[in-house]
Amino acid sequence: MHIEIEPVWRFHKEGSPQTAVVMLGVLDDIRTTGKLTSAASRAGLSYRHVWNLVEQWSEFFGVPVVETSRGRGTTLTAFGEKLVWAGQRMQARLGPQLENLAQELATEIKPFLHQRPSVIRVHASHGFAVSKLRELLDREAGFAIDLRYVSNQHSLVSLAQGACDLSGVHLPRGPLRAQSVRACREWLDPKEDRVINFVTREMGLMVKRGNPLRITSPKDLANNRVRFVNRDHDSGTRLLFDQLLVLHRVDESKINGAQQIEFTHAAVAAYVASGMADAAFGVEAAARQFGLDFVRLLTEDYFFVCRRSFLDAAPMQRVLDVMKSREFHAEVASLPGYVATDTGMVSTVKEFLESVNADPA
Repeated sequence: MHIEIEPVWRFHKEGSPQTAVVMLGVLDDIRTTGKLTSAASRAGLSYRHVWNLVEQWSEFFGVPVVETSRGRGTTLTAFGEKLVWAGQRMQARLGPQLENLAQELATEIKPFLHQRPSVIRVHASHGFAVSKLRELLDREAGFAIDLRYVSNQHSLVSLAQGACDLSGVHLPRGPLRAQSVRACREWLDPKEDRVINFVTREMGLMVKRGNPLRITSPKDLANNRVRFVNRDHDSGTRLLFDQLLVLHRVDESKINGAQQIEFTHAAVAAYVASGMADAAFGVEAAARQFGLDFVRLLTEDYFFVCRRSFLDAAPMQRVLDVMKSREFHAEVASLPGYVATDTGMVSTVKEFLESVNADPA
């Protein structure tokens, strides 16, 4: 069983509240394609119905949400753009939290159902490749994935305390590698733990298309003209960014917006794309998703850790099969900045530490 929880927008005025889910989807398609016909097709509605919907919402707000002009097709007004980007930020911000809540509900009710599939508990940092893996595993019969998004450190603590079966860990290459390995090492059991290769991903600065402020390094963020949006303090990405600031000798207090936080890679990207900030730090895939430029700063290796005794369990073997499958590799290849290298390969903690200490360039 898979449960989904989705946010619903309701605008209250005189009379009954108006639900805006379909309208926001239509406006987003118009923004992307510039065509009402494409928006109607994507929504499974007639052209006339979509046009009536646009007119109804323009009348409801008292402000046009789209405008048409010869040669340019249909475009959003400034107000329509604000609505769409507010929806994008909401989805990016709340998506992982709602997934966690849905998973908690599923975990609570499954013991009462007649069919009780094996459940693999996964605690991992939020990432695009992790989401792709979950999508493929959700199609598998006979077991279920209980995925919770937590930071690097919290996921390893969960594994050590028996609160999860599979823990996600990501380590930067380069000068920050050693301190990140030390932080993880204290929670790894050389006898009982096994490490599984997953993917690599590119990390860097997300900036507006064309990079108008010529942002090329963390030092440029200290320019007061640059508005920044940060990740939350508990995230592994925030910890990595803080380490980068120390490495580049940048005073966080000099960064305009360093205390403004969002909770996912997609959320900070949407924040920049909507014009509310000029830069953010995160994965390349999020930048490309929202049409932003990307300034690469480093590569991260993403691993999973599990107990040796769990590795031979049938559900875990199936997870490894999916990781190694052509379908998963194709999904990863579709994510900008992600590469599946030796995905599903299992190492001992000793072998893992030797390989990460060698630190590829």
